[in-house]
Amino acid sequence: MAEHEHVRVAVIGSGFGGLGAAVRLRREGITDFVVLERADSVGGAWRDNSYPGCACDVPSHLYSFSFALNPEWPRTFSGQEHIRAYLEHVADVFRLRPHLRFDSEVKRATWDTQRLRWHIETSAGPLFADVVVCATGPLSDPKIPTIPGLDSFPGKVFHSARWDHGHDLRGKRVAVVGTGASAIQIVPSLQPLVSRLTLFQRTPPWVMPRADRAISTVERLLHRRLPFTTQVRRGLLWGIREAQVQAFTKHPGELGLVERLAKRNIARAVKDPALRAKLTPDYRIGCKRILLSNSYYPALARPNVDVVAGGLSEVRGATVLGADGSAAEVDAIVFATGFHVTDMPIAERVVGAGGRTLAESWKDGMQALRGACAPGFPNWLTIIGPNTGLANSSMVLIIESQLNYLADFLRQLDVLGGRAALDARAGAVRAWNERIQERLKRTVWNTGGCTSWYLDASGRNTTVWPGTTTEFRRATRRVDLAEYEVLRVPARAGAPAGVGA
Repeated sequence: MAEHEHVRVAVIGSGFGGLGAAVRLRREGITDFVVLERADSVGGAWRDNSYPGCACDVPSHLYSFSFALNPEWPRTFSGQEHIRAYLEHVADVFRLRPHLRFDSEVKRATWDTQRLRWHIETSAGPLFADVVVCATGPLSDPKIPTIPGLDSFPGKVFHSARWDHGHDLRGKRVAVVGTGASAIQIVPSLQPLVSRLTLFQRTPPWVMPRADRAISTVERLLHRRLPFTTQVRRGLLWGIREAQVQAFTKHPGELGLVERLAKRNIARAVKDPALRAKLTPDYRIGCKRILLSNSYYPALARPNVDVVAGGLSEVRGATVLGADGSAAEVDAIVFATGFHVTDMPIAERVVGAGGRTLAESWKDGMQALRGACAPGFPNWLTIIGPNTGLANSSMVLIIESQLNYLADFLRQLDVLGGRAALDARAGAVRAWNERIQERLKRTVWNTGGCTSWYLDASGRNTTVWPGTTTEFRRATRRVDLAEYEVLRVPARAGAPAGVGA
């Protein structure tokens, strides 16, 4: 094998996690790294999701890095275009452009036991890395359910995360499949444009009003002139959400008041009792993510919208059939059906020390030490890994905590000296996961009576963090070497770094 490029750290993905990792590496004095991105620009989920109405359901000043506060957010809840522009700004301000490798999809990553490094095959060529930071995120690969007859549908079919902006839906008959966070933004955007909209709802979501408004010129000027006011605003938003955590994790009964408010929200917008019954969930609020919208229910009450309970069951030519026996002729089908969260495709491409893929290691459920490291995959850290998700706050807070862990991981390797690697001990991972699963038992996500994307195929919650962001920050502040096996290059293998066998 010819000589290939060798870097100390390879970061996969250029969304919040990947760019955050790149900034942290530079702040730690590490410049020998690359950011591998399969697309042609940064942004991750905020690049891919450009569907009509796409916006964040976390307040803008909390949905940004603490080291890159933005005084110019135009709204309290930002739209996709503003968040993507923010990430482009971060790439520029922190001089990340020289490290970015676009159109470089990771096809395979294989651990070299003899040389303690990762061999990464990308669509732009191979390279070696001592450490890999996987920041692909759980919302990167769209999931379309298997529907009988879908392949024979003569019209247009696409997923919300791969919106076809070249296909005009105005005046068309459109089916939207799914009722999650994307669907409740898409439906109100499409409803005034299409001749008929048929929404296939498998499970109704709980939807609360969205307190969105334009941020005034005076507010932005204040934040620009007095930066501490932006920090105060962010701190208040954070504190409110920290105070809510116990209701989700320890006392789900406390959510009863919120549930009553949500029912009033339905009643105000939907006067038809039959439709109102279809839209009222039968599970505890919070079991699935609580969604925010002022326009979703009013759109569903319009005369050109039909709500099909039970979801899409079959496609026969241009006819879509619902599980309730209903049928509709449509010109296009939009799937707002989420992502491969508990079965991330990247895991199939990662081959660890024992020759097993990460997907094989996780076949009985994802688990990783402190949400980052899996046994048998040395020097591999996942950003937004198993049980790091949040249901009521900003994932940027979790990402920044994981960046602390990454920084200390690299410091520990420096202290060890020479060519070394850290491999999470199976016992440490098991103990961590058992504590997580025990805490999850009484949370609303496990006891609320719903089936959500938080749960894997076996019904185990491998997605959500069962505590506050403060607790997670404490848990990831330092790397405990007792939880790792220290690996050294075998004596018989001493090939220089960067030289293949």
